Amino acid sequence: MARASLLQLSGIGLGFGGKPLFEGADLVVHEGDRLALVGRNGSGKSTLLRVMAGLVEPDSGKRSLSAGVRAGYMEQEPDLAAFDTLGAFAARNLAPGEEWRVEAAAEGLDFDPERPVATASGGERRRAALAGLLGEEPELLLLDEPTNHLDIAAIGWLEDTLRARGRGMVLISHDRAVLRALSTGVLWVDRGRLRRLDRGFDHFESWQEEIWANEEAERHKLDQKIKAEARWAVEGISARRKRNQGRLRALGDLRTTRAGMRVRSGVADMRLEAGEASGRLVIEAEGVALSLGGQPLLRDLSLRLMRGDRLAVVGPNGVGKTTLLRVLLGEIAPDAGRLRHGTKLEVAVFDQNRAALDPAASLWESLTLDPVLGVQGQSDQVMVRGQPRHVVAYLKDFLFDEAQARQPVSALSGGERARLLLARIMARNCNLLVLDEPTNDLDIETLDLLQDLLSDFAGTVLMVSHDRDFIDRVATATLLMEGEGRVTTYAGGWSDLVAQRGGVPGRGRGRAADSPPPVATPTPEARARKGGGGRKPGLSFSETHRLEKLPGEIARLEEEIGKLSALLSDPDLYARDPARFDKATAALVARQQTLARAEEEWLSLAERAEAAGQGGA
Repeated sequence: MARASLLQLSGIGLGFGGKPLFEGADLVVHEGDRLALVGRNGSGKSTLLRVMAGLVEPDSGKRSLSAGVRAGYMEQEPDLAAFDTLGAFAARNLAPGEEWRVEAAAEGLDFDPERPVATASGGERRRAALAGLLGEEPELLLLDEPTNHLDIAAIGWLEDTLRARGRGMVLISHDRAVLRALSTGVLWVDRGRLRRLDRGFDHFESWQEEIWANEEAERHKLDQKIKAEARWAVEGISARRKRNQGRLRALGDLRTTRAGMRVRSGVADMRLEAGEASGRLVIEAEGVALSLGGQPLLRDLSLRLMRGDRLAVVGPNGVGKTTLLRVLLGEIAPDAGRLRHGTKLEVAVFDQNRAALDPAASLWESLTLDPVLGVQGQSDQVMVRGQPRHVVAYLKDFLFDEAQARQPVSALSGGERARLLLARIMARNCNLLVLDEPTNDLDIETLDLLQDLLSDFAGTVLMVSHDRDFIDRVATATLLMEGEGRVTTYAGGWSDLVAQRGGVPGRGRGRAADSPPPVATPTPEARARKGGGGRKPGLSFSETHRLEKLPGEIARLEEEIGKLSALLSDPDLYARDPARFDKATAALVARQQTLARAEEEWLSLAERAEAAGQGGA
């Protein structure tokens, strides 16, 4: 059966006055498509997604959204200025009584809907925007890096929820595990061209290599033909000058075609070299404990980090992963226990907020910063592991062009800022590399290179990450922070941790969209009896609040359904006012579906609360 078309792009071109980001881009997104949109940083992925959302007008071509289709776009920097709380912002486009959708998503994404906007972090704002978008249930979801700022449990919840939707989706992500779990097809933006693979991301890299190999063969074949024709032009044209002008013109056309070929850029020339070897022991913690604000972050932590180890730290948002790094580095003194550092440590830190970069400074100035005086240098040289390099040449190693050298850091994309910070770190020798969320915003090719560099690095790596594939490829051990000070270390990467634990930590949080619903329908009297006051054992705060609100919401829906049914019982309504009949019919179906979901949700929450109460008796 043919699937309905949701969105069509025809001949889309866009250049912002310079080299085109893409030309002649054609695309049809069908119902049920889950498309991964991939490409290098700066290739135009986010811009293309904004074209799909209707937020950017292309220079040429046409965007068509099918009738009745809503496209929901997740903003990178949502504007919450007009709202008091995260929940109010997330529910802004929902009908009255539909706020439970936001609360359910908030539980899975791990943010508090009652949090004031004024005190919310950038990550919490993005999670609220994602919750609101999921609650609106548009026919087409357009998501730009939705897993940034999510912990692993929330990423798993999001994967389950998106997989269960059965609607259309276009997703930009650097996270291979997410792309493998969700994609049914791949869109590849490469050198101004949009290509499509109608298979999941697992097949993308072999397909990409095949395309590159075919292009290389075509270029080689064309070069050989140009060489042969050029030799003929020099040696044989004098005797047949007039007769062979057409062949000369054809040679000119071949050269024009060859010049117009956009050769793919090489990968970044990143190199990571350890300085003088540290002592065999790098960091040792014995019985370390720390509490902040009366809450325990660490209890009796003991670990030994040896030279060459690559330790990944994982855990829920807010559990204290970055604080743990600072404790291990000696920046925060523990409340109890002993911390010992090895000898000859040279530490380099990649922080998740890119705080080491001054947004007002240029790329040139960022690389010539005097590490002792803390002021920008005037030199055109940067010392790279003890050897002078010209600033522009070194920037080109990290895929920046000469025109960007004098641009401010604020003009860079997230991925470009990450590459610039890596350039600064890799200019110096270090033997202890500390990485706090290094994968955010990096494209897949740069991530591949970084993974290879870390695997071959002779020093020691201490990192925080939520990227399961990255952890699997790099880590020799994984430290899980579970909350309330509990810390456990597992050999190997993320997959090894899951195997050793017998399951994914934290996956009980929230309820995936495809969870089986309860089958019985409660009576209004039972709802009123079970829905009354107080925090219910076994339920979160938002679930308890939801359980208390549901009886009134269900009663309101039943009343509205009764009114609509009475209206539609008029046998002359359709003949008299067909538009009103259609509108009332659609409203009745929508409210019946909402009522069924509300009743299922009430019964699930009430049974959980009752079971927890009985279990504690």
